[in-house]
Amino acid sequence: MALTTKELSSLLGVLSEEATKTQTFENLSYTLNRCFSKQDHFRIGTALVLMLQHKDLLLHPTQRLGAIYLLFDMYKSELSTHPFASVFVHLLNPSPDHTETGHTPELHWAIQRITPQERHFLAQILTSLSKDIFKKTPQQILETDPTNLPNIDVSGVHLSLVERQSELPSTAKTSIPCILGDPDVRQVAIEQQLNKLGPINPDVQRQTIEALLTEPGAAVEKCLKPEFLHLAPPLHSARDELVWMNPSIESHEVAWDYSMCTTQSAGTEVRRLMAKAFKAALTLPQQDTLLNALKKDPKLVYHIGLTPSKLPVLVENNPMVAIDVLLKLMSSNQITEYFNVLVNMEMSLHSMEVVNRLTTVVDLPSEFIHLYISNCITTCEQIKEKYMQSRLVRLVCVFLQSLIRNKIIDVKDIFIEVQAFCIEFSRIREAAGLFRLLRTLEGGSGDQVAAPPATSSK
Repeated sequence: MALTTKELSSLLGVLSEEATKTQTFENLSYTLNRCFSKQDHFRIGTALVLMLQHKDLLLHPTQRLGAIYLLFDMYKSELSTHPFASVFVHLLNPSPDHTETGHTPELHWAIQRITPQERHFLAQILTSLSKDIFKKTPQQILETDPTNLPNIDVSGVHLSLVERQSELPSTAKTSIPCILGDPDVRQVAIEQQLNKLGPINPDVQRQTIEALLTEPGAAVEKCLKPEFLHLAPPLHSARDELVWMNPSIESHEVAWDYSMCTTQSAGTEVRRLMAKAFKAALTLPQQDTLLNALKKDPKLVYHIGLTPSKLPVLVENNPMVAIDVLLKLMSSNQITEYFNVLVNMEMSLHSMEVVNRLTTVVDLPSEFIHLYISNCITTCEQIKEKYMQSRLVRLVCVFLQSLIRNKIIDVKDIFIEVQAFCIEFSRIREAAGLFRLLRTLEGGSGDQVAAPPATSSK
């Protein structure tokens, strides 16, 4: 908790009377963070609290207001867990005055009351009502007319700070500082001393602060706390409970568990193969092992690590595995998500193979098939490289002919879009063949566009 002499010198430089009169709160915060790291904030906060508890350590009001702001600023991003929340609770709700005796009933370590200007400033920073206030100096805040200050509701912040304080264990609230200030040194006494003897010697003040805060044996680390005494629990009398330590059986046989370190379930091997299937193509034995395990226990498909986002890589690397897995997921409530991913993935031979195989085994939603056909046609139209474009057009035409001949789709639903596709790529033999198939199924009505001549693709 103690500070080094260099650290104390830096802290007192930030809180000097000249700095707190001329520099804004933002500059004070910047200077403190430049001198100390985040790990030093708790030690610095402890030192600030000690100086606030003793009026003769921070004589000028601007120094005290600067110390209050820095105590807040070090943990402003985590106010709900502020380690010095009790300080703000005390400042926002001090003990009532005893007008008869002329003094407050506060203990010797309590921080002195703050002025209305200081309380208004503290309420503003705790409730984050104004950011421009940090551009002012402590001197400007103290010179504000207290009669014109609006009331700020701090009940919510005060309640959260009190709740934070109530969460602390009782042992954390029982200790008191061992540093005792002079009980006669109050504001009136200080003013009288200044009038009679002049200002307090800064060298003496500096020596006092160093004796309290710096190493070795800093007083700030010491506190008085009661000693918690409790009765020692009685010894337990163990009579027959430890018989196993002296067994009466003289001969022992070793029982070896031969199942140790062996795979107990097929799920482990299936997950291992699926993890490999996402990265590369499986060998035929590996693929057979995976498919046979899923065939024996179809529910394993929900525990092999497959998600909709991983489906495209599985389709490209192992289309047969993807087909089998999707068939077993048909009853899943996530099958629509897998269909959406399959429709929107990049068109390829493997993706068309998966879709074509699925259409021959199960009844896929017509919206899904139409959307996939549109995606294939759009992909062919957007490819600029002629060779790759011709190759994909052939694949799409063969795919569409398979769907039409197997009556997977209704020609009337896709006639216009597919006809335009065939006309655009009429130079390719497969496109011309698909067009003739469409025309034949339509009955050769007179309003159909004449079939383009079949030409050899280039």
